Amino acid sequence: MTTLAVALISVGGTLGGTLGGAVLSQRASRAQAAEQNQRADRERAEERADQALQAKRDLYALLNTTARAYRIAARDAVRAAERGESSELAVLDAAKDAWADQYAQAQMALPKDVLEVASTLNRALGVGYLVVKQLPSSSDLDGAYARAKTWFSGSMSDGVYLLRVALRHDLGVEVNANFEQARMQMLATLDSSRKHLERLLAAERIHVPGVN
Repeated sequence: MTTLAVALISVGGTLGGTLGGAVLSQRASRAQAAEQNQRADRERAEERADQALQAKRDLYALLNTTARAYRIAARDAVRAAERGESSELAVLDAAKDAWADQYAQAQMALPKDVLEVASTLNRALGVGYLVVKQLPSSSDLDGAYARAKTWFSGSMSDGVYLLRVALRHDLGVEVNANFEQARMQMLATLDSSRKHLERLLAAERIHVPGVN
């Protein structure tokens, strides 16, 4: 009986150890699988974040590029008109369309503060386009050319620069603790200059019947 009892205990211990080992092995496998799934989820989340950031950078780069191209095309059109040429107008219209396309896309993605900069700049660029188109009908061509040059090299240039800095600031590339205050001041200046120029253009149109 003693021998039989010892044998049963030995077999039971062996089976119990085997079953216990199998259970522990299964738990370890499940834990490893769960860890691998969590790691895969983190990697996918990081990949999605990287892709979103890259898409944002691409959008911002195109927005900045088209804004600069629009201003430069308008400035060059003014210089060409002063020389009696009109070849730059087609370039200006193409630049205007390219900016309009990028601005429309950016409106759906820009954070509020950057969108405010882009919207203010969009209005200013629109007035700049009118400046160029209205040049031939101006009663004071010399004054109109001087005003146009000042606009595109001054307020308009500052507006494009502000957009670039705002985009870089939002991306974390350029961080300045005083940027918000500077942004508000530059926006106010650009908007004020744009409204003043609009009034001048409107006054000129009143004195030139048939000009829209």
